[in-house]
Amino acid sequence: MKWIFRWIINALALLGLPFIIPGFHVESFYTALIAALILGLINALIRPLLFILTLPITIVTLGLFIFVVNALMIWLMSTIVKGIVIEGFVPAFIAAIILWIVSLFTNRIIKQATS
Repeated sequence: MKWIFRWIINALALLGLPFIIPGFHVESFYTALIAALILGLINALIRPLLFILTLPITIVTLGLFIFVVNALMIWLMSTIVKGIVIEGFVPAFIAAIILWIVSLFTNRIIKQATS
């Protein structure tokens, strides 16, 4: 049940990003649902490998390079999902930061609900 809640919250966050970020376009709620699912799969399968490969630069930048890795994952998702257009790296980077904040609040809500 938690993963469905996270999936819908992430889809809603993706759907709201075009209102905040110029250069980020989402076609519909259905597209956002598919994009959230694909992004979750990418983060589960590819992100750990990239995290290990970029660990030295992540340590040097005190963890801030993780946002670059997250932006690359979002950009990769936009190439897979038709209906999401990201016009450059900067919108993907801003989206990574906003999705991180949404995820932070989602984790807190789920933690409070289960305790």
